[in-house]
Amino acid sequence: MKKRAIAGIGCLGISIIGIILIGVIGLFIGYRVNNKAVVYEEDAKTSWSNVESAYQRRNDLIGNLVKTVQGAADFEKTTLTSVIEARAKATSTTIDPTNINAEQLAAFQEAQTGLSSALSRLLVTVERYPDLKANRNFLELQSQLEGTENRINVARDRFNESVNIFNKHIKIFPNNIFAGMFGFDEMARYKADPGSEKAPDVDFNFK
Repeated sequence: MKKRAIAGIGCLGISIIGIILIGVIGLFIGYRVNNKAVVYEEDAKTSWSNVESAYQRRNDLIGNLVKTVQGAADFEKTTLTSVIEARAKATSTTIDPTNINAEQLAAFQEAQTGLSSALSRLLVTVERYPDLKANRNFLELQSQLEGTENRINVARDRFNESVNIFNKHIKIFPNNIFAGMFGFDEMARYKADPGSEKAPDVDFNFK
């Protein structure tokens, strides 16, 4: 009887140690999953801030472009007004970096696309104004806008790369178990409009 009791106590002790060991391992894994998820999520948020910064630079340059065009005599007011309104909408459409979702990205993209379209129509109209085409400030804006469009594309690609790293981290096993417990959700990627792989045409080198 005594031997059986001692054996039972021994088995119970081993079971308790095993449970404690599993718990410690679980806590360690959860700790690593959580910390890496926090780092990757913050990296993605920073990448998005860089996207917004690039778009803000473009909005500022377009604002300067509008001021230059406004100085031209008899410039088409309707075309200019559409750019001003589209720019105001693009500037006011922002995304909460703590809650980047597909709906917010779609609204942001729609506003920026609207501004690109209005800008394209403006540039077509400018062709009828020789003085504007020869304006030094106008030519300087050419170079800056072209460079900014490239910055935007690079910033968006880097954002998607950061989001991809985060999403993979929280979706693989066993990370997905702990990620759900800690409240980490999949982040949305920036999806370009169909046919928008190339930067919008902002060439001021008119013939």
